[in-house]
Amino acid sequence: MENYPIDLEPRQIVRWIIAESQIAPHEFKATARREVETRALPTRKELRLGDEERDDLSETATIATLEIAPAQATEGWRLKITVEDELGPQPLGRSAAGQEREMDVAAFYDSFLRQDRGLAVAAADVEGPEGEAHLARLLEDIETNRHGASRAGKPA
Repeated sequence: MENYPIDLEPRQIVRWIIAESQIAPHEFKATARREVETRALPTRKELRLGDEERDDLSETATIATLEIAPAQATEGWRLKITVEDELGPQPLGRSAAGQEREMDVAAFYDSFLRQDRGLAVAAADVEGPEGEAHLARLLEDIETNRHGASRAGKPA
């Protein structure tokens, strides 16, 4: 599978998926999850921390991921929306690092995209020319906000 960046706003993609799932609930498989990561605190002059203070802190980030795939796996594509929300320095031991939680698509949208939390990026994994064609039709449907029977390549 090849990975491609998607040049559509992640918020637009997810709103479209939510609306389409209400019209055709079995067309897509979508899974969303969020995880809190703890990272070493970066060395930056503006933090003005000594070694002892730096040892007591870590940087915490929430990574939320939504994977969207066709119900028919043979279509050869998968969309992935990732939102990274850096919470900044946190005292060691107080973060919820490593905890992964599943959520539904609407909760993903409300918690991360609607709130404009963090940096959101959309990408796709595509397998072969057929997968590229299916994905291109889907992205066109999202961009033009076509739903249900009026979608490209579907009989009206």
